[in-house]
Order: sequence, then structure tokens, then C-alpha cells
Amino acid sequence: MYHDFNVCQPADERGYLPIADHGLIGNLRTAALISIDGSVESYCVPNFDSPSIFVRILDKDKGGHFSITPTVPFTTKQSYLPSSNVLQTKFLNDKGVATVTDFLPRQPSSNTARPLLSWLIRRVEVVRGSISLRMECAPAFNYARSPHTLEIIPDLSIPVPDTTPDHIHNKALFSSSEAKLELDLRYVLESSLAGVPEPNLELQVLDLTEKGHLGHSVFCNLELIEGQAVTFILRTPPERTYPHVAQPSTERAKELGIPFEKLVLGASNLRAPDDPVLTRALVHELLETTNQYWNAWIRRSTYSGSWKEAVHRSALALKLLIYEPTGAVVASPTFSLPEFIGGTRNWDYRASWIRDSSFTLYALIRLGFTHEANAYMDFIFERVKAKNPDGSLKIMYTIHGDKEFPEEELTHLEGHQGSRPVRIGNGAIDHIQLDIYGELMDCIYLGQKYGKPLGYDTWVAVREIVDYAVSVRNDPDLSIWEVRGKKKHFTYSKVMLWVAIDRGIRLADKRCLPCPKRLEWFAARDELYEVIMHKAWNPEGQFFGQSYEDKDVLDSSLMIMPLVFFSTPADPRFLNTLRAILRSPERGGLTSNGLVYRYDVNKSDDGVGGEEGTFCLCTLWCIEALARAGEFDKAMLSKAVAMFEDFLQYTNHLGLCTEEISDAGEALGNAVQGFTHVTLISAAYNLSRMQAKLKI
Repeated sequence: MYHDFNVCQPADERGYLPIADHGLIGNLRTAALISIDGSVESYCVPNFDSPSIFVRILDKDKGGHFSITPTVPFTTKQSYLPSSNVLQTKFLNDKGVATVTDFLPRQPSSNTARPLLSWLIRRVEVVRGSISLRMECAPAFNYARSPHTLEIIPDLSIPVPDTTPDHIHNKALFSSSEAKLELDLRYVLESSLAGVPEPNLELQVLDLTEKGHLGHSVFCNLELIEGQAVTFILRTPPERTYPHVAQPSTERAKELGIPFEKLVLGASNLRAPDDPVLTRALVHELLETTNQYWNAWIRRSTYSGSWKEAVHRSALALKLLIYEPTGAVVASPTFSLPEFIGGTRNWDYRASWIRDSSFTLYALIRLGFTHEANAYMDFIFERVKAKNPDGSLKIMYTIHGDKEFPEEELTHLEGHQGSRPVRIGNGAIDHIQLDIYGELMDCIYLGQKYGKPLGYDTWVAVREIVDYAVSVRNDPDLSIWEVRGKKKHFTYSKVMLWVAIDRGIRLADKRCLPCPKRLEWFAARDELYEVIMHKAWNPEGQFFGQSYEDKDVLDSSLMIMPLVFFSTPADPRFLNTLRAILRSPERGGLTSNGLVYRYDVNKSDDGVGGEEGTFCLCTLWCIEALARAGEFDKAMLSKAVAMFEDFLQYTNHLGLCTEEISDAGEALGNAVQGFTHVTLISAAYNLSRMQAKLKI
């Protein structure tokens, strides 16, 4: 996919790019958004939920960025290496072509001896002709709130081949005592063609303080020809194990009465023991092993249906959302990207929602990735053992398992295209959303079929979850949509409470596990089913309403009913609800141009206000519901396939999904959105299954 730039402005003068014009890289600790024009626009260090050092996507002037961009007019193309999360951006000009390869290193799964290097690696190489580029590294520590200092000093991690000063490399050292973080920017020069010299590079100070930056940045201008390459490495440097006075400087050399280059050579022996020598060989090894890691992981997929490319890209995207140390899954690695440009629905999704994570594990299990399922089950069972005194669980936890994720507004940031407020943390962590017990129990049930069997102590904890679901089955809550209004008896929540009880019964029966309250569970499940059928059904409109209180409001989350076996896909009540949702908003429905809204925000007061786009997961739930109904009506299966093919056009140039899509087809909300990729996999899986079953 090409994007034309007729005039290339300096990076600090560039405006906002659309949310869709970004790719994602990661290392199962954190992730970075890379724009189509070669800029790191969002990056938190060292973890997903750490403060950002680059967040220009939320403030073009002072958010911070790390850009490598041509200084001449260019077109650009961005793609992942095959079956990988290594990202490559290509700049094309009449006189030359350059590629920028971005990745966060991963070692092969079989190699546990080498520690994970928390490096952001950016390799720029000219593959044809010549091209001029500019690199700018402008960190903004702690969400652009903390000042920092800059030093340009000799890089002791680079081997010095002789005593010629021309061979001494410098690096940029950024330090923020307030943020308690240091970063250094290093580089490796390379020539891959005989007779072509290594490129020249000089780091220089860049002053962006007039734009609101709280410290100096660095830049360099590159004039590269075919065969020349520069690799930039941004990292948190190891702690110094030598006195600061040993740091080489021209002043120190004069004091000692020795040449500066000799001081550098001597100081190189004082390098920290965990600071590997930075060589071309190491850079190439890291790129190769990282690519091998992703290739080996996706080869384990068992999916062989018609949409393999889209499914595998979604699986690779979901893998990037896993926080490996605990097994937690973030809903999205980004925060506060707007659900409507200029609107207020801007949330932080860098936490592990039980709902989203359970659906994520469902999708990965369907593709054969059971290791991730087992890791998340270990994470969630630890949370279950530490549940609240009343037996409830939080709807989300931090990636470290904490129960606190305080919400805060960053008033100094202008928001993406002026969409305020910018929020970090999420106040919904204290919401009562009773549907989570259904998603969790469904995930546990599926995990028992493909993952580790439950031990007795864990089963006792699971029984307590079901008992809690039974006890609150008639209570109101704030729903899957995390409304900030009053509690209601939301139909989706009631359906998922039914699922929680049902899966508990199934687990006990299939695993022959002791269940002292078996008869009570049966009675509660059947009673709840009858209540939903009576209180959520709108006899005049002939559809299920959003809640017992608002039976005249459609809600597309109810497309979940046949997906969790609450109803059959051929049930007349469900089919009537599906048909009502598939009508256009002008005719009282929720579907516009094949894309589905959550609900009509003008009819349902969710306590938030503002507009929003169509919800991707709702579109995909409708597609899957149509596919399942297609077993009894082939016309519905054909419609499902057509809707799915149409939806794929709204993924970005890399096959990545956001949360919402505007009326104009613009990507909205946090990116990459895990829930969307989960439902894409599930829809594709069940479309393929139904096609095979009906031999279509």
C-alpha cells in the first residue's frame, strides 16, 4: 500500500497521521507503534503500562518521537516480513530506495540462556541509488511530563579498531532523574558492498523546547548510497560499574595529559559486564533470531481455511499483546486514541480485562496455541485465589496482577487530532460487570479440553466462581460496554451469567468432579434462562432488548447468544433480533454499509456522551452468527462470507485492526485492538468450519 508525500517536512513540523497508518512491533513486554513514514509514535518503557517516552500520536508537538524519514519527496510502503512481527518500511524516490527495518528482539524459544535485550532496533539501508534521510530522536519522559538532560559521549560498547579519532563512536545519553530512567541511543555503521565505504554520521543536538519538549533531542542527516546501512539502537543502558570520573571526555584527557582516543580505549575495558559489545554481527544475529522466533511460533497454527493470511496476521497481533512474565493479555498496547475524532471517548486499554483475555485465549486455543492458554490460566487462577471478600473478581487487572489502575487525565497533551481528554489508567476497574464470569468460565471450560487439567484446589476455586454467579444472577450491573450511568439488568450480562453456571455444570459432569450444589446450579441456570426469555424479549418489536429496563433498544452484543450456545442459531427469537440489527440505522437497525454499531447512543444513555463509530467486534459477531445460522439457511452463510470479505477491506495495509470504524471508513479507537482480532479469528474459523460442513 503506497502513501504519497509530495513535500517532506522536518519531523518536528509534521501533523497527525491517521490511526490506521501504523504498524506494531513488540517483545512480549511492551510494544511500539511505527508510522507509515518511519516514526515511532507510541512507545512505553519497559512495560506496556509504563509511562511513555514517545507518544506523538497524542501530541504532535511535545509527545516525543523517533523518526527516520527522507528529506526529499517520497512514496512509502510498509509490510511485515513473512510470518513475522518484524516490520519493514520502504521509502521510494526516483533517485533511490531505502528500507527501515524495526523490531524489538526476541531470542528463540529454545534459547533461555541469553537474557531478553530490551532494545528498540531500527536499521536503515539503501538498496538502490542514493537518498537523503534525517534521523530525529526526541524522547519525552513520563508522558511528556518530566524534564531530562542530554549528553553526547563516547560509546564504550563499540569496539575501537585503532587509535584514529575518526573511529570513535559517540552516543546520546538521555537522563531523567524525575522519571528515574536513562536511555541511550547508539548506532552501528555498515557497508555490504565492496568498494563502498561506511557512511558518515554525526549526532547533533536538536532543540525542540519551543514546541514544549522538556529537554534537548538529537538528530543526524544521512547521505546514504546503495550498500550503506546504519542501525540505531535505543535502550535503557546497564548501570555503570565504574566511577563517573572514568567517563571519557576531552577535558579528562587534558587533565591526564594523554590523547583522547587512548582514554576511550582504556575506558572501554570498564564497560558493564552485562553490556554486550555492539557489532554488526550482533545486530544481524538479533534480527535473524527475532524473525525465526515469530516464524516458528506461527507455524504451530492449525488453521487451514480460506482466510489463512488474515487469521495468521491476527494471531501474530494477539501474541504481541501478551505480557510474558505473568501470562496476562492487554486489551490494547495503546491508550487514549479516540473512538470519534474530537470526541471524549478516549480510554486506556493497557490492562488485562478478564473478558478480552478470555476471548483471546479462546481464539488462540482454536488455532492450536495452548501454551499461551495455560500461561493465562495460571495468571487468572492466581487472581481467583485472591478474589474480593464478597467472592467477586475485578473486571480487569494490571499486567502484574494488581487491582489498582487509577484513572488520570493528562491535560497537557492535546490528544490525537485534538481529541480530549487524554487518559491514563482506567476507572472502570471498579465497575460491576457481571458478564465476566461467563467469559471466564467459558475459557476455563475450553481450556480443559486442550490445556492442563484442573487440580482439586483449583476446581474448588472454580466452584466458588459459579456459586458467586448464581448469587448475583438477578443483580443489575454496568454491562460489557462499561457504561458510566446507572446500573441496569443488561441482557448480555444475564446471558453470560447463564454461561458461567452452564459451564460449571458441564465441567463437573465431563470431568466427574465433585459438585455439592449441582441441583442448585441446575435450578438457577434454568430459572435464569426463563427470566431472560420473559424480561428481555420485546414482543412488539420482536427482538431482544438491551436490558430489562430498555427493551426497545437494540444491542449488537446479543449476537453472542448462539456463539455461547444460549440459543440455537435457528431460534426464531434470535433470528428476528439478528434481522433487526442488520437493518440500517434509518430503519431502526444498527448496520451501516455492512458495519455494525454497538447500540444507538441517542436512545441509550451510557453516561459518557459523544459520538462513536461502528464497532468491529460487533460486526464480526454478526458475521459469525450469520455463519452459524447458515447451517439452516445457506443464504445467510453467503451473506456472512460477503460481510466478512467486506470487513477485511477495513483492516489497514498490514492487516491490523482498531476498535471502531467511522462512517467514512476511518480507523478509530486504540490500536492494535485485541478484541477485534479475536473475533476476526473466531469468525473466520467458524465460516471455514461451516463451509466444510456444507461442502461449499
